Amino acid sequence: MATSSSLRDVPSLRYGWTVFSVTSLGVLLTQLNIGSLYVALPAVVKHFGAGPVASIWILLTYQLFNTVLILLFGKVSDIFGRRMLYLSGFVIFTMASLIIGFLDSVAWMLVLRIVQAAGGALIITNTTALITDAFPKEYLQSGLSMNVLVSSTAQLLGPIAGGLLATWAGWQWVFWFNVPFGMVGIVWGLARLRPTPAAFHHEPIDLWGNFLAFFCLGGVILAVSEGGIVGWDRPTVIAGWALVIVLGPAFWWREQRAAHPMVDLRLFRARPYAMANLAAFLNSMARSTVVLLVALFYQSLYHLSPLAASLRVIPVTVGMVVAAPLSGRMARRYPARLLSTGGLVITAIGLTWLVSSLSRHSSFAWIATAIFCTGFGSGFFLTPNTSSIMLSIPPSHRGMVNGIRSMLQNMGLVISTALSLTLIANNLPSELKNALFLGTITGLPVVDVSRFIAGYRYAFLAMLVATLLGIGASLLRGRALDGEVRAGQNT
Repeated sequence: MATSSSLRDVPSLRYGWTVFSVTSLGVLLTQLNIGSLYVALPAVVKHFGAGPVASIWILLTYQLFNTVLILLFGKVSDIFGRRMLYLSGFVIFTMASLIIGFLDSVAWMLVLRIVQAAGGALIITNTTALITDAFPKEYLQSGLSMNVLVSSTAQLLGPIAGGLLATWAGWQWVFWFNVPFGMVGIVWGLARLRPTPAAFHHEPIDLWGNFLAFFCLGGVILAVSEGGIVGWDRPTVIAGWALVIVLGPAFWWREQRAAHPMVDLRLFRARPYAMANLAAFLNSMARSTVVLLVALFYQSLYHLSPLAASLRVIPVTVGMVVAAPLSGRMARRYPARLLSTGGLVITAIGLTWLVSSLSRHSSFAWIATAIFCTGFGSGFFLTPNTSSIMLSIPPSHRGMVNGIRSMLQNMGLVISTALSLTLIANNLPSELKNALFLGTITGLPVVDVSRFIAGYRYAFLAMLVATLLGIGASLLRGRALDGEVRAGQNT
């Protein structure tokens, strides 16, 4: 016979899965967009006639603004309510995707990518928070693991969709195919999401904190992305580092003293919370760019079509799809520190494999095994690490905390993308740097091919170092969060 407690949980659990069906559309929309453009980048670059710097910024503009706005919108959602902002994100993202396909100017392309980033940030910020609010605590691991599964599936389908569309329909459809997902998401969200109460109706937004965060992060990305292409002594690169040196301490000082900070730095005084977020940031650095690099590797060195290259990156997301539900089931029995650290170790094995043996003659089976490990490890890491962060704070602050978590993961993606492409491009002669993004590095002398391969090894080595640091951070979190999660599950 069902207990009264279990009977009370049934409607909440049912609504939890209803919310999950809505947020899944948001995850599909944003993740398909990222993965499809990774593979279709050479076709987009060719259409706009973009140089190497502009080529990088077609990716980084979205990632940079998405990262900073996630932090802002996390706090805003706690003030104004998550439902309205989540649905607004669908509208903005869908409209921007539609307009981008009609553009001929790379400058306007970058502007619309900023608008698209704002819509994506509204969606991403509220996804995990909506799921955490809707599910009973004892079922939250299941909801989050399925969210990771949907994200992994989108990452699997994104490169394939990008390859198909860029090869058969044209680069415009890499953006236009977002529109149906967006329209369905708007209608379904309006029908199914309950209005969410605002936690802090009268709390002001920390505009100065957002301003400082944006230019500090922008300085990092500007310096890292352009240093290897235009030179480390150029004024733009020096200006980027100057912004970091000046505004980084200013941001810290501001957030320590603000009455209503954008980032409540007091949260990071708790070592388990701080180390879980640091591990998430480092894992994002290690996993996020693997799909982009492998796709470019096959298009550049072997001159494969976007579709053929997209099929080569499938093992990454297959690994995540396999690992996510497995990790979700195990998270109910084993502590987050054990599972998260184990996932990072598996990722490190895959990256070590790539660093030690990548060559022009590497078989696809060999590369597929290595990148499968990186995907499996990341999928195994994400669910327990995310749940340990989200259950460590009061529900009224979940928007801000999820914003911080998502911002750190996105920042890892941005830095990883910029650093990886810079390491590869910096190892090539100046006349070949743009060929990297066009996918036309073929028929090269042996010495240039060796430089190209070495650049990839440096990029994967940087990811490996980040993963090893992540393992250390995951172990240093201690047992406090695990205890809090278990207590939450038994509430």
